[in-house]
Amino acid sequence: MKENAGNPLHLTSLNHVSLLCRSIEESMVFYQKVLGFFPIRRPESLNFEGAWLFGHGIGIHLLRSSEPEKLPKKTEINPKDNHISFQCESMSAVEKKLEEMEIEYVRAIVEEGGIQVDQLFFHDPDGFMIEICNCDSLPVVPLIGGMARSCSRVKLHQMVQPQQQTQIHQVVHP
Repeated sequence: MKENAGNPLHLTSLNHVSLLCRSIEESMVFYQKVLGFFPIRRPESLNFEGAWLFGHGIGIHLLRSSEPEKLPKKTEINPKDNHISFQCESMSAVEKKLEEMEIEYVRAIVEEGGIQVDQLFFHDPDGFMIEICNCDSLPVVPLIGGMARSCSRVKLHQMVQPQQQTQIHQVVHP
């Protein structure tokens, strides 16, 4: 195996995020109807209740909590909480749809060097934070060497592949 200081584990992409939930059915409806994921086949050898969904290049693995009453119920939407973020085409369309679906959300703005990034934060049925943003306009700026690039997956992939020596240590993101 070739040594690679910028990618020591030879990672290629994010595969999935696993989330504990109270109700598999309720969470499946949310991830399908709100975020556009679709159910996929789950290995039959898994001997616990769950469901797998796929969309936007990643999987969401829903796992029924063995003690759902002990899962914390979050009511306050805190953009600084753990979350997963999705890039969107139109922030106004997302905001309109969230309002139509009567999903409570919080709006935030990040400004850096004259660039404005709009963010919307809301919870899934179990209180896990979801962010929708237009973060692609914020450049990824390596702390050591390299040039600023766009945050999009395709452009980031192009940046990392030819410049294997460049290490990306941090992406400015709440």
